[in-house]
Amino acid sequence: MSTTLEPLLRKHPLFSGFDDDSIHLITSCAKNVRFHEGDLVAKQGEPADEFFLIREGRIAMEMPSPQGLMRLQTSDAGDVVGWSWLVPPYDWHFDLRAVSNVRAFSIDGRCLRNKCESDPRFGYTMMKRFSKMMADRLEATRLQLIDIYGAPADTTAP
Repeated sequence: MSTTLEPLLRKHPLFSGFDDDSIHLITSCAKNVRFHEGDLVAKQGEPADEFFLIREGRIAMEMPSPQGLMRLQTSDAGDVVGWSWLVPPYDWHFDLRAVSNVRAFSIDGRCLRNKCESDPRFGYTMMKRFSKMMADRLEATRLQLIDIYGAPADTTAP
């Protein structure tokens, strides 16, 4: 891959503080992608062979429900979309749809998994970063559910 991506990837919060060798590993798995408003970026149940670093635009995470498509979360410029590339069986758990025109980096998940396996230090760092992101997203979802359904009842009261 072109080394012109290196300075751009280095600026992304997910890779903040990575050394030159790690940035080079990531860059070798990266490419620029574009999506038009309304494009399906990823489909639930299909192989999750990549994840995205949004540079411009918005991507929504959606899932089918009896009432139609339910939008669960929307990600903006600077956000990372997708962690299914890291967790077996490496299938998308939700649909991803471009809410606007999107410019992003696509990081090849198979390529990056191989780099993580080959370099355990790098792999552990990636796992810590993605685990933090996953925990933050789960917390945001928990707060969203509280907003929708209200706080849980106090089970300690008589």
